[in-house]
Amino acid sequence: MASIDTSALWAALENLPQPGLAELFGDPARMDRYASVLDLPGGPVRFDWSKTHLSADVEAVLGRIADEVDLTGRRQALFAGEMINNTEGRAATHCAERGVGNPAAAEEAALFHDRMRGLVEAIHEGLLGEVKSLIHIGIGGSALGPALAIDALAREDARVAVHIVSNIDGAALAAAVKQCDPATTLIAVASKTFTTTETLVNALSALEWLREGGVEDPYGRVVALTAAPDKAVAWGVDETRVLPFAETVGGRYSLWSSIGFPIALALGWDGFAAFLEGAAAIDRHFIEAPTAENVVIRAAFADLYYTQARGCASRAVFAYDERLRLLPSYLQQLEMESNGKRVTADGTPLARPSAPVTWGGVGTDAQHAVFQLLHQGTHLIPVDFFAVSIPGHDFDPAHHRILLANCFAQGAALMSGKAGGDNMARDYPGDRPSATILCDELGAATLGSLIAFHEHRTFVSAMMLGINPFDQFGVELGKAMAKAMDSEGGDRFDASTEALLAAAGIDR
Repeated sequence: MASIDTSALWAALENLPQPGLAELFGDPARMDRYASVLDLPGGPVRFDWSKTHLSADVEAVLGRIADEVDLTGRRQALFAGEMINNTEGRAATHCAERGVGNPAAAEEAALFHDRMRGLVEAIHEGLLGEVKSLIHIGIGGSALGPALAIDALAREDARVAVHIVSNIDGAALAAAVKQCDPATTLIAVASKTFTTTETLVNALSALEWLREGGVEDPYGRVVALTAAPDKAVAWGVDETRVLPFAETVGGRYSLWSSIGFPIALALGWDGFAAFLEGAAAIDRHFIEAPTAENVVIRAAFADLYYTQARGCASRAVFAYDERLRLLPSYLQQLEMESNGKRVTADGTPLARPSAPVTWGGVGTDAQHAVFQLLHQGTHLIPVDFFAVSIPGHDFDPAHHRILLANCFAQGAALMSGKAGGDNMARDYPGDRPSATILCDELGAATLGSLIAFHEHRTFVSAMMLGINPFDQFGVELGKAMAKAMDSEGGDRFDASTEALLAAAGIDR
């Protein structure tokens, strides 16, 4: 993808007048334009971007940039399975895992799903003996997606209890195995390349735990989730328990593939199918809805306006539902690993800011920790709020009323502010932006829709800036140096690093 010079248009965006939110709300049609309700498979979801500084003028300039970079054509290329990941020479076919886009890729994904479904249902039917627990071992995209989905959807009535282990710190694996019986536990090893050091070291320790627990054939208790099935078999996994997925599915986009095995095992296949359908509904909206009504493009336009024209270096996300507590961590990887780049897709230096720092937490806890800075700090930080109308518990409804009131009040307070009079310490400047996504109910389909929405939101921002969001070379240098440190007679490092190694007792 050759870079396109859009600098004049970005300058025009920066030079637009900047009316405040109170002035923008003087338009009686604002809510109709910037607060949309999509009727999705999991129920209605409200996407309210009215408390952002989006305006017709802002959208007009960003729309011209979208035309210049051929956003429509690049979106078509994504779904058609063209080589949009040019730096790695491959397509990006995660949408095909949901049955949308390139027919050949969707057909292959369906075959892999059938294979996974067969194993999931065999386990549920007891054909592999009694299975009460699964220890899912992966890292990055191989762990964050399953962890989010299982924590959100399968806290109480999981068909099989799933424990996610990602950290190479043995304390993480130790905490998981304490909750499991070796005689009734399976191990899932999730690695796209089946070479990930952290994952394989954890897997070997899990096998040793099985062996010490009296399991005669530990490898017979392993399921491999990988795009390199031959390597999994060579490592020792029985071929019938290798669940492949396409090499064109990136790690942080892979929970729709066999990486979603623990989700299907915990929810049952119908739940996993609903998860896929919720995502596919957003795919269709992204493809079919005109720009003015497209909630994905609207969100990306707001993101770009704040980073490119208002100098916002970070974006905060707060889930006002305990079941979504892992969503900020998931979005951190999705957005920062995808768009945290310093060059464009053709390798030229990026002349503009790339992805903002994504951070956040859970309401109402975060209100007592970080909202001071959001309301009165010197940084302008756009905020996304997530809330669910129907609670995930049976306690007194007062719990949920107070939770939602706090969520909506925070957005209102960020926008309106409050004058402090003679006491400037009590002055709230207001005019601080937020967006709110309000779901009717949190089920598998709704969660799938939320995740796909953010995938495409990230994609739009990348295309507008000329970034390839599907590679992640930035994670490799540190890993290579870590391997060198762990090898005898390896490279020497700077004096500080060598002193740290010596102080930690690492003999080289």
